[in-house]
Amino acid sequence: KLHTFFYMWSGFYSSILNNGVHPKHRIMKYKEWFVDNIQCNDVVLDVGCNTGMMPKVMSEKAKFVYGIEIENKHIEEALNLRKKDNIEYICADATTYNYSDCMPVDVVTLSNVLEHIENRVEFLQKLTNKIKWNDVKTFLIRVPMIDREWITLYKKELGIEYRLDRTHFIEYTFDSFKNELTQSGINIASYHIKFGEIYAVCKVI
Repeated sequence: KLHTFFYMWSGFYSSILNNGVHPKHRIMKYKEWFVDNIQCNDVVLDVGCNTGMMPKVMSEKAKFVYGIEIENKHIEEALNLRKKDNIEYICADATTYNYSDCMPVDVVTLSNVLEHIENRVEFLQKLTNKIKWNDVKTFLIRVPMIDREWITLYKKELGIEYRLDRTHFIEYTFDSFKNELTQSGINIASYHIKFGEIYAVCKVI
């Protein structure tokens, strides 16, 4: 429990030391990975866009970016701070939203989002089948792993809260991640693991 407590507060105070920005953004360079894997003519759908940081970064390269987020306060902040002509923010539940009004998409991005969704296979199948796609159906997915450090598994053994976030429905291993994608009809084209997280370029089978 002390580990969980200090982990939470270390993130809070490190943000204060970095002018309100969590240092993980600079150290982990996860935004750069997403940008590197999109093309200048791509239309991107960023699921769980929060306050618009990822859509803003990707819009510097992509043709157009949709950012969908369930929390109205996050969308309001995105519109205030990260509004651009080639970004459209949508305040809605990504699992139930009707994507028919969106233009055809090239890439769907989920950055630390999939683990927050309860019915993940059903959701991925919906994205695959219900949104309009241009050509190759590409997913860029980043998820944290349960075996990122030994103490996480030890906390699970003790029967105490071990999740990185209490809103997570799953803490992935690579095998469980791959199995869920396979069930969803999605294949991992390439991946790497960094800082205890999976970064996967995925294609619909």
